[in-house]
Amino acid sequence: MSASRTLMVPDGLAGERVDVGISRMLGLSRTRAADLVMAGHVLVDGQVPARSTRLEPGAMVDVELPDEKPVVEARPQIAEGMSLIHQDDDIVVIDKPVGVAAHPSAGWSGPTVLGHLAAAGVSIRTSGDPERQGIVSRLDVGTSGLMVVARTERAYTTLKDAFRAREVGKVYHAVCQGAPDQPSGTIDAPIGRSPSHDYKFAVREDGKHSVTHYETLEELRGATLLRVGLETGRTHQIRVHMAALRHPLVGDPLYGADPTLAMKVGLVRQWLHAMELSFTHPVSGREVTYTSTYPDDLQQALERLRER
Repeated sequence: MSASRTLMVPDGLAGERVDVGISRMLGLSRTRAADLVMAGHVLVDGQVPARSTRLEPGAMVDVELPDEKPVVEARPQIAEGMSLIHQDDDIVVIDKPVGVAAHPSAGWSGPTVLGHLAAAGVSIRTSGDPERQGIVSRLDVGTSGLMVVARTERAYTTLKDAFRAREVGKVYHAVCQGAPDQPSGTIDAPIGRSPSHDYKFAVREDGKHSVTHYETLEELRGATLLRVGLETGRTHQIRVHMAALRHPLVGDPLYGADPTLAMKVGLVRQWLHAMELSFTHPVSGREVTYTSTYPDDLQQALERLRER
C-alpha cells in the first residue's frame, strides 16, 4: 500500500533541487525526500527526475509515499549534535538537534533520539511498542530543542499523565514573519488535518482543542522573535497557529512562509526551538526546569535578521 500526492511547484520554490522542494512541500526530511527521488517514486511533469533536477514554477510533481512498516533501528547510532542535559535512574532530558526523529518510523532512515540513547548506553525499560519506548512527547524532525524520555515504567506512566493533564511547562522561541497585531496574546483555535493536504494541519471547527500563548521578545526588520507557551501539544501547533495569524514562521514554506527570506538568512527549516521544560520529577516529586540555547543555524539566522 502507498499514498500518492500531486503538487504544483509554487513560485517561491522555483530553482530549488527536486529533493529540496519535496522536502519543503511535504514536510519531509531532506534524506527521506532524496530517497524517494532515487527510488523512482517521484515524477516531475510526468518524467523521472535526477536528484539534482531544478524545479520550475507551475510544474506538477507526483510523489508516491510507500506504506512501510516501522522498524526498530538495527544498528543504533549516535546523533551528531545531541546533548544529554540530565540523566538519572528514571528520566533523561536531551537537547535534540534538527534532523533527528524522536523514534524509528515508516520511511525514516536517519538518526533518532532512541537510537542515540541506545548507542550511548542509556537503557530504557518501559512497556509499549519497542520503537517508541519511553517517549512521552515528541519534537518534529525539523524542530530542535528539549525532550524528556522516561527510563522506567513508573516514570513513563507518571509523565504521560502529566502531559495529558497539561502539567508540563513547554516554552519555545520562534521567529515569525512580520509582526503580530498584538505584541502578546493567546490563540485558541482547534487544529485538525488539512482538508486538502494530508501532510498538513490547519485550524478547523472540527479539530482538537488547541491553545498557544505568545509574547514578543524582540522586534526585527520584517520579523519578530517570540516566546511561545503551549497549553496543548498538537502536531505542528505553533506553525499552524502562527500561519492562521498570517505570520508564519520564518523558514516554513509548508505553512506559507516566504522562501526567499529563508534563503537570505541561511535557513533550511523553520525557526523554532524548544527552549524550556518544567515538570514535577516523576519519582522524587521535585519541581525541575531545564533550559536550552539556540543552535548555530538559528543563532546565525537571527543575527542576519538583526543586521537587515
